[in-house]
Amino acid sequence: METMRDRFIDVTTRLLDEDPRLAVVLADISAAGFAPAAEEHPDRVINVGIREQLMIGAAGGLALTGLRPIAHTFASFLVERPFEQVKLDLGHQGVGAVLVSAAGSYDWPAGGRTHMAPGDVALLDTLPGWTVHVPGHPDEAEALLRHAAADGDEKVYVRLSAHRNAAARPVAPGKLLMLRQGSRGAVVAVGPMLDAVLAATEGLDVTVLYAATVRPFDGEGLRAAIGDGRAEVVLVEPYLAGTSAGEVHAALADRPHRVLGLGVPKEEHRRYGSMEEHLRAYGLDAASLRGRITAQLW
Repeated sequence: METMRDRFIDVTTRLLDEDPRLAVVLADISAAGFAPAAEEHPDRVINVGIREQLMIGAAGGLALTGLRPIAHTFASFLVERPFEQVKLDLGHQGVGAVLVSAAGSYDWPAGGRTHMAPGDVALLDTLPGWTVHVPGHPDEAEALLRHAAADGDEKVYVRLSAHRNAAARPVAPGKLLMLRQGSRGAVVAVGPMLDAVLAATEGLDVTVLYAATVRPFDGEGLRAAIGDGRAEVVLVEPYLAGTSAGEVHAALADRPHRVLGLGVPKEEHRRYGSMEEHLRAYGLDAASLRGRITAQLW
């Protein structure tokens, strides 16, 4: 089955042929996949080796020359390890780049804690001006990647994962998509959490909204979906629990509301099983979600 990462390599290889402004900076991860592109565009496909801080610094330098850099590695090595360079070489210098991650929060548990990054989006939230896409399917990843590559000089993070939904949805960057409408509250499913949320809410009188972009958060869309009066919102994210709770609170600040943020807990799970076992341990499988959602809304 094709992964989002597979699609990213394929699409970006084609984009390099189409747009002479694009450049790719790697830190060994996915270097083999980009080998044909490196032969075709040796000046615009750069592998710095296992030097993630240098990768971000090089992306910043390329952006200063007028190129649109795409930097790629595992999420923990793309956002967490070189965070100072993300803050200074991109943000402080006033230049943009597209950061495309892989491995997410728990894609490769056997890699251990070093390869898990449930705090990546929360960490980027400490910096201004970042757009954050969290696709749930390779087709969505392609659409959002193409949008990000053409997005002027903006700072964009595209969070890819082996965790995926069975079908793509017609996502629009920055917009919530309503999939079900109900009266007891709203459940916002982010990226690859959608299938589990749909299964968990089957037959329940709730609104289900889908977010493949979380920054900026579509507060206006949330308000429109909920309508007037008291609001009950359950937020289901594939990374640190409650990461977007502040965005929901801000959107509903003028009305009574409650928000339950579900996601990966801060506590570290040291038994590195499969991705599915991690989802169950975090209470993010469909059965667990149904219990947690109904406890909040009923």
